Amino acid sequence: MKKVLLGMSGGVDSSVSAILLKEAGYEVIGTTLNLYPNGACCSYIDVKSICKKIGIEHYILEGKDEFKKYVIDDFIDCYSNCKTPNPCIECNKYLKFGLMYEKAKELGCDYIATGHYAKVEYSEKYNRWVLKKSKSIKKDQSYVLWNIPKEMLEHILFPLSDYEDKEEIREIAREHNLSVASKPDSEDICFIPDGNYKKFLEENSNLKPKEGNIIRNNGEIVGKHTGLYNYTIGQRKGLGISYKEPLFVIGFNKEKNELIVGTEDEIYKKELVINNINLLLVDEIKEPLEVNVKTRYSTKEAKAKVVQINKDEIKVEFEESQARITPGQSLVMYIDDIVVGGGKIK
Repeated sequence: MKKVLLGMSGGVDSSVSAILLKEAGYEVIGTTLNLYPNGACCSYIDVKSICKKIGIEHYILEGKDEFKKYVIDDFIDCYSNCKTPNPCIECNKYLKFGLMYEKAKELGCDYIATGHYAKVEYSEKYNRWVLKKSKSIKKDQSYVLWNIPKEMLEHILFPLSDYEDKEEIREIAREHNLSVASKPDSEDICFIPDGNYKKFLEENSNLKPKEGNIIRNNGEIVGKHTGLYNYTIGQRKGLGISYKEPLFVIGFNKEKNELIVGTEDEIYKKELVINNINLLLVDEIKEPLEVNVKTRYSTKEAKAKVVQINKDEIKVEFEESQARITPGQSLVMYIDDIVVGGGKIK
């Protein structure tokens, strides 16, 4: 019997994943990451009771130091340098598919699994294991999984990959009398449950309100800002300025503490460069490659041509200019429903 270590948060997705894996004949062990000084991101009691009901073992995996180093500190560093981070992507790389994978090997597990909506399978065409979109396009989470080490793919299971509707998952939970069947999805950053990231930054870093000029590209001063970390590329609301036409955030000058704004046509870009790249489908992009890309989790895919500049950088040229290109966010490349790889927008 193959053994699998399943990451469990106490939500309906990971709980149903445990049921599906067990019914598929795996020996399932549940684990919950303890990430915060004051306890885990979810209730140990809930998870342990779910595991007991399903009939599987459960471990608590300590990850406070790693979480602070790779997720919290990165989050603060990004905002300190006028970038907009995606902490879930860092957590996936270093905690869920890093620390948890090491624990799985220690326990003699053949696989690790999570409740993500994505798919891993072997591709005869590419002669390797590939990461693909899940069947549920609405719930697909392949975007936040682009930086998983490719050598790990064959050891990953996503039990929810072929489910198209979240209601199907909730129905399975109800059939097994799980108390989490109606538990709402969590959409906030896990370590900022109230969604107030500005308050979090001010309480946990040296970032504090610091007034500066809001300027146009020509140097014209059009207002005052309250601290560069309070703004993101493409933002229009909350600028507190009156002008003859709508203005949007288009950039930052950290050295001069200036927020740069422009008209709507100035928020579009035809090309960009990504770094910190991780390629899954190929080892190297040797020739210009036609792909579809996503520049944020919630954006639609756009056609683009990509060229690898060096080991750590890829140039992306869009077929049509794209709005709100934001440094710090991830750009993920696809061919059909397969993830080619991704990187961070410079």
